[in-house]
Amino acid sequence: MKKNIKYIILLFVFVLILAACGKKGSSDKVSESSPASDKKSSSDSNGSDSASDTENAKPTVVPIEEKELPDEESSTEDTENSDIDIDDPRIDEILSKLSKEEKIYQLFIVTPEQLAGVNIVTRAGGMTKTSFNNKPVGGLIYFAKNFENAAQIKEMTKNMQAYSEARIGLPIFLGIDEEGGTVSRVVESGRVAVTNVGNMSDIGATGDANKAYEAGNIIGKYLNELGFNLDFAPVADVLTNAENQSLKLRSFGSDANLVSDMCVSFAKALNENKIIACYKHFPGLGAAKEDTHQEMAVIDKKLDELKATELKPFEAAVNNGAQFIMVGHVTLPNVTKEDVPASLSSEVIDILRKDYSYDGIVLTDSLSMKAVTDKYGADTSAMMAFKAGADMILLPADFQKAYTGLLNAVNNGEISEERLNQSVKRILKIKLAMKDEE
Repeated sequence: MKKNIKYIILLFVFVLILAACGKKGSSDKVSESSPASDKKSSSDSNGSDSASDTENAKPTVVPIEEKELPDEESSTEDTENSDIDIDDPRIDEILSKLSKEEKIYQLFIVTPEQLAGVNIVTRAGGMTKTSFNNKPVGGLIYFAKNFENAAQIKEMTKNMQAYSEARIGLPIFLGIDEEGGTVSRVVESGRVAVTNVGNMSDIGATGDANKAYEAGNIIGKYLNELGFNLDFAPVADVLTNAENQSLKLRSFGSDANLVSDMCVSFAKALNENKIIACYKHFPGLGAAKEDTHQEMAVIDKKLDELKATELKPFEAAVNNGAQFIMVGHVTLPNVTKEDVPASLSSEVIDILRKDYSYDGIVLTDSLSMKAVTDKYGADTSAMMAFKAGADMILLPADFQKAYTGLLNAVNNGEISEERLNQSVKRILKIKLAMKDEE
């Protein structure tokens, strides 16, 4: 009898031990793709960011729970010709799952350094991953300093796409200024063996739009191979002021029809290589003498004069399915009632929206340029641009300040959530098309 009791007690203890082990195992089980595990990770198998400084402040927004997106059918259409409608139910479904903070972060295209809070980034490792999980921006823009070699660039862009897919279920815009000639970040780096197609002024001088297509095709092929998906090109400025040194080599020329044909051909080649073309700098900087990088630029022409020349390439861009148009910082005193740069003017952006029925993304030129920063703070310029009708903000002088300015404006009702959703839907539309192509 005692022997039986002893066995019963041992069996009972053994059952208790098994139960305890099972409970402990289930509590440690965490999904590898969960935001909690992503946020805690400070490094990963892909390496860490190459930087001399670390972030000085903790992120202000905690990443919210990741959500599953609806299944999507694949498409073989070019990005430029995507038939995804702005009222596609998938867009509303994704939009409904984004927090207000996430929507605002989607409005920004910043450098990887602005995202991670460091001096130089040449890797998309643990630091970038954590920063992106906290601040899921709509896009990144890269410069020559970010490049070491082709393999490094491919790994960096591949990792960023993986982080974006895990965080919001959609691609991230990975952009670059690769116009050809004097403004070509990959060529400028000297780290990758690619062809320099030369200045657009030389291509324009041939009068042959096929040459522009060939240049766009060369650039598009190597950008695609390196992992980029957005090129801030072509330059659609008509060079009507011979004193304009900043655009002398970058513009296709002084004939509006020629510039239109060249830009459309260049953009077509980019799109065929799955690179989105961003026409710039609406409403045209070619008549100005000043460089908006350094100071305020003024064009005294009236609207009908602009439509006869400067605006023609942008009209052609819209008619040929442009998805991105960058608005510059030129001031137009005979067009607008307010003395503000075009990028901050609803009257100028309305020309695109109303006169040319453009419903793609309106992107500001860099808000770090002196034409803007000499007069406006980062929060004010971002809010003015968005209220004027811009969808995305490029390179604010102070990313966190610009973000906070927009967030405060939405919170206090100065910017309606309906207006916020309008721009985010345009962004989601293009990203869904990109995802469908994968």
